[in-house]
Amino acid sequence: MSEIQIQIHVNGKPASGLAEPRTHLADFLREDLLLTGTHVGCEQGVCGACTVFVDGRPTRSCITFAVACAGAEIRTVEGFEDDPLMSQIRRAFRRHHGLQCGYCTPGMLTTAYDIVRRIPNADETRIRRELSGNLCRCTGYAGIVAAIREVLKNDPPVARIQPKMRSRREAETGAIPVVRNDYSPSSDSGSGLPSLESLSDTAHLTRSLELDTSVDEAWAVLADPKLIVACVPGAGLIAPIDGSRIEGQLVIAMGPVRAIFRGIGSLTLDESGRTGRLLGRGRDRLSRTSLEGVLDFALSEVGPENSTLTLDMRYRLAGPLSQFGRPELVTEIADRILVDVTRAIESSARGELIDVETPVTLNLFALLFASLRAIVARVLRRG
Repeated sequence: MSEIQIQIHVNGKPASGLAEPRTHLADFLREDLLLTGTHVGCEQGVCGACTVFVDGRPTRSCITFAVACAGAEIRTVEGFEDDPLMSQIRRAFRRHHGLQCGYCTPGMLTTAYDIVRRIPNADETRIRRELSGNLCRCTGYAGIVAAIREVLKNDPPVARIQPKMRSRREAETGAIPVVRNDYSPSSDSGSGLPSLESLSDTAHLTRSLELDTSVDEAWAVLADPKLIVACVPGAGLIAPIDGSRIEGQLVIAMGPVRAIFRGIGSLTLDESGRTGRLLGRGRDRLSRTSLEGVLDFALSEVGPENSTLTLDMRYRLAGPLSQFGRPELVTEIADRILVDVTRAIESSARGELIDVETPVTLNLFALLFASLRAIVARVLRRG
C-alpha cells in the first residue's frame, strides 16, 4: 500500500512523515515521531488510554487515521510540560494517588484537562460520567475524581488548549479541514442533507409493522416529530429548525463508550395519503462515523382498530462503526428495535405517557449479542 506524505503540527511544532492510509494517529505518533507518551490499549477506541487533543478536542488516536489529521494541531501528553493548568492537574493526581501502573494516565490527564476547562461547575457525578470513556484497572477512580474536584475548587488557571473552530490548514489554505469533530448543517454544502440520487445505490431495508391501533390514532403519532422520535430507542429531538427541518440525535451505548450521532433531517408528510418521508444525515464526532439515509413510510388501514405501517429505508454508514453495517446484522438489529418501536407507537396512540425529554439510550452491545446469537442459531438450524 502506497504511503502518503502528511504535514501536521504536534505540540506546537511542525512535523511530517510518510504514512499509509490505514496508519492510525497513535501509531504515527509513537513509531514515526517517537512520542511514546500516547499509550495504546484496546485499539478499538474503548479504553481511552490513547486520548490526545486534535484541534483542541479530545480524540481517540487509535481509531483516527493519521492522514485524516493533515494540517491539524495535535497535542500529546508530552506537550503540556509548561502548561499551568496541566501542572496543577498533575500535582493533584500525585496528592490523591490518582495513578498506579500509569498505563491509563496520559489519557486520564488529557480527559481531566478537558473536564476542567469545559465544565467548571462539574460535581462528582458529572466528573464520573465524563470519565466513563477512560478505563483504569488499578485505582478504582476515587483518587482521580478527587484530584479533578480539587482542581475545580481551587480557581484553576485558564486552559491554553481550546477547541478550534478552524484548523491551521483551513486558516492557511482556505480549504475545508479533513479533521471534523462536530457535525453541523453548515459543514456540508447546500442544505446539509443528502440527495436522493446519492442514496440510490446504498443499503436497502423494508419492513412492515402491525399496529393494534386505528389509522387515525397511529397517524397522530407519526405526524408529531416529538412523539415519533420518543418512540425510537436512543433518539431525541434537539430542536425544530424551521418548517419541516428538524435537528436530532441518536445515542448508542457501547460498554462505557457512547456514540452520539447529531444531525439534521427533513420531514415531509402527506396527510391525505397517510405517507411521509424522512431524509437525514448525522455524524458521531468521536468515532467520526457518519450516517445518512432516507426513510419512506406509509400507513394503511387493516380494520377499525388495526393498521399497518410500511417502512422502506435506504442508508449509508461510513467510518469505524460501519463494521456493524453488514446487511444481515443490520436486519436482525432493526427487527429487534422495531419491536420496541411498535409497542411505543401503540402506547402513545392510546394516550399513555411517554417521556419525550429523556430518551432511552440504545444498548448496541446487547442488541449485537442477541442478534449474533439469533443469526448463528439460524445457520445451525439450516445446517
